[in-house]
Amino acid sequence: MSALLHNIFSPRNLKANLNNLSYLPRWIIVAIDIMVLVFSFTLTYMLFEGTALGYIITSNFFYFVSSLIFVNVFFFWLFRTYSGIIRHSSYIDAIKLLFSQMSVLIFFLIFNLVFELYSGYKAFLNTGLFINLVLSFCGLFLYRVVVKQTFEIYFSEKTDSKLIRTVIYGTDANAISVANALKFETPSRFKIVGFVDKNNQNASKRMLDLPILIQKKKLPALMRSVAAEAVIIADKSLSKEEQLIIVDQCLEFNYKVYAVPLISDWENQKEISQKVKNIQIEDLLERKPIVLDSKLISKQLKDKVILITGAAGSIGSEIVRQVLGFNPKTIVILDHAETPLHNLCLETLALGSQTIIKAVIADVKSKKALEKIFSDFRPQVVFHAAAYKHVPLMEDNPSQAILTNVKGTKNLADLSCKYNVKKFVMVSTDKAVNPSNVMGASKRIAEKYVQSLFLKNKKEKEEGVTKFITTRFGNVLGSNGSVVPLFTKQIAEGGPVTITHQDIIRYFMTIPEACQLVLEAGAMGNGGEIYIFDMGKPVRIIDLAKKMIKLAGFIPDKEIKIKIVGLRPGEKLYEELLNDTSKTLPTYHNKIMIAQEIQDEYENLHTEIEELIAIANFYSNDDIVGKMKKIVPEFKSMNSAFEVLDK
Repeated sequence: MSALLHNIFSPRNLKANLNNLSYLPRWIIVAIDIMVLVFSFTLTYMLFEGTALGYIITSNFFYFVSSLIFVNVFFFWLFRTYSGIIRHSSYIDAIKLLFSQMSVLIFFLIFNLVFELYSGYKAFLNTGLFINLVLSFCGLFLYRVVVKQTFEIYFSEKTDSKLIRTVIYGTDANAISVANALKFETPSRFKIVGFVDKNNQNASKRMLDLPILIQKKKLPALMRSVAAEAVIIADKSLSKEEQLIIVDQCLEFNYKVYAVPLISDWENQKEISQKVKNIQIEDLLERKPIVLDSKLISKQLKDKVILITGAAGSIGSEIVRQVLGFNPKTIVILDHAETPLHNLCLETLALGSQTIIKAVIADVKSKKALEKIFSDFRPQVVFHAAAYKHVPLMEDNPSQAILTNVKGTKNLADLSCKYNVKKFVMVSTDKAVNPSNVMGASKRIAEKYVQSLFLKNKKEKEEGVTKFITTRFGNVLGSNGSVVPLFTKQIAEGGPVTITHQDIIRYFMTIPEACQLVLEAGAMGNGGEIYIFDMGKPVRIIDLAKKMIKLAGFIPDKEIKIKIVGLRPGEKLYEELLNDTSKTLPTYHNKIMIAQEIQDEYENLHTEIEELIAIANFYSNDDIVGKMKKIVPEFKSMNSAFEVLDK
């Protein structure tokens, strides 16, 4: 029996039982509050009886006590003091209790005054009533504090030895909200050991009973002094550069880094704690937020019919999401991949937009299928994101690169002119610049075609010309085929992380950034331009791999190996945004420039492309690539079987 009782009331089982305890019904909370009121009244009554002053002057003792409890319960109901969960009590609950007790005091003071006017004497001692209600407030508030602290200290699921000792970078309201949210997180992840003040203004002060740490040296040194293992960046005043410095310093010493967005007043603690997540590699791009000309974009898209090809891809789907924000009349989402297109349909329909979403399964290689789409929907703006883009695959399958990237673009461009599309925005790539592979060369041929087609049409007629605009940018973080998902998968599997060359560098931007600039360039374009985007600083892929390994909590080359596997067919060490003979012109947007390329005559180029498409239908790789090199003289194959064609 003693063993059974010991097992039931052991700290571990008691903690588990109370943690599994449901929240108490409201009537139990009211009953406990009434018990506190009775206790406070009894204490006050005995106190005044001992001084011979007499708390209750009237002979109607029972009626007074009953009315005191009834009026208290009424104001409990009015201010809903019983509606809060006691274990999660806050200063709001204290304010509700204070207002309810002050209301009771005012009510009985008025009652006592009226009673004295009619009977000539008071019903009770005003001082006694005041002390009674002070004791009631203290009792009501105190038992809530005791319950709250009991659950926090003894009955939470926290096991300090398993929690990550963490400092919060920041001392503003944002940081306090994060700390409070993490305090009640279940299951807990962090043990907050202090706040870091970058302004060095709060030495020797405390917040939430935690020390405010002054940063006199680098952050890792400060974290070592309090045995912290991680930092949560919650200071909303930090610039991107300051945030990057903190992340780099912490990763150098293998400290974990977490970030949290700006907290809104309406967010509850669970929502806040869920937003505290590991810093993502996208967060470390040295880039300021992109400011769009919303009025210009809205003028182009609002109440229009928009066709988006390659809509189920990473770039196409983000264009769909962003275009939806400008309230077009109809969006036709076109792709040949059934399942991703279906998933995109479900996602867009769930948004409840007034825009009509039409999903079409078709291949851009089929001009007949495309003509049916143009005839049925009469699109006014086309965003062309459909393309084959994997460099090694296209090196092995040049015919498919031509049929999709060149013929597909030509089909869409020709039909856009036929059906009087106002703007045609093509998504291109930096690999089209001085191409070293089939994929890049195929995109460069597509660029040449739409540019020459615009110039031809402009010469032939002055009005109603379809404006062809090309947007050219580098690698997109998180897109299909990007190194980031590959590295993430390899790290999750324990490595090795494979890179092709230790000196390889790339330009990166996020999917939303790329699509924002596509919309902006499309809105500003007057036809014939090739827009290039400011991609920020180039990133060494080996540095990217090391940073991602550290962000995952591992040590590069020790816990996760990095393996050099050699350059893939057609791959360069670095990418370019301009041809050797090109210059750039600025635009009103500091992240968008116009590339001045040598423009081809439509007639000759059209003949060459028709011949190229005909050759592609015979699947003769050498003939296809040889013809491509004739159309794009700067196309020089690298690390590829087609290098022999350059001799």
